[in-house]
Amino acid sequence: MTNPYFAIVQGYLLDLGFDICHADEQQGLFVVDKPELAIKNLVIGCGDPLLILEQYLLDLPAPSLEVYRRLLQKNRDIIHGAFALDESGRKLIFRDTLQIETLDLAELEACINSLGLLLSEFADELIQFSKPQPAQLA
Repeated sequence: MTNPYFAIVQGYLLDLGFDICHADEQQGLFVVDKPELAIKNLVIGCGDPLLILEQYLLDLPAPSLEVYRRLLQKNRDIIHGAFALDESGRKLIFRDTLQIETLDLAELEACINSLGLLLSEFADELIQFSKPQPAQLA
């Protein structure tokens, strides 16, 4: 069974200047890079009814209430998508979900630009989150 949206999404990705590292039509999956936006190994799941984008950002070696609070506060500023955690609660990802039936180039571009903006504006704080925190003295 062919995925009717796969070729459309692939065309959009190429129009947006992505390097497609992996494409699997059977799985409805792309892995793409766009170095100028600091996007590497962005995973895009393409299947009716949704297009799901996930970008692994970093490991949280010492997640804390303060780290989680900052991430939730920053979610409010993200135009498209949001921070999410994997099942372990230690892998931070960016995730966005779009309705595939009505997806157009401008909507996908807005989602990608949101991720790029997030990475550039919040990079220093994200780097701090990835570092082990010194032990607190009692």
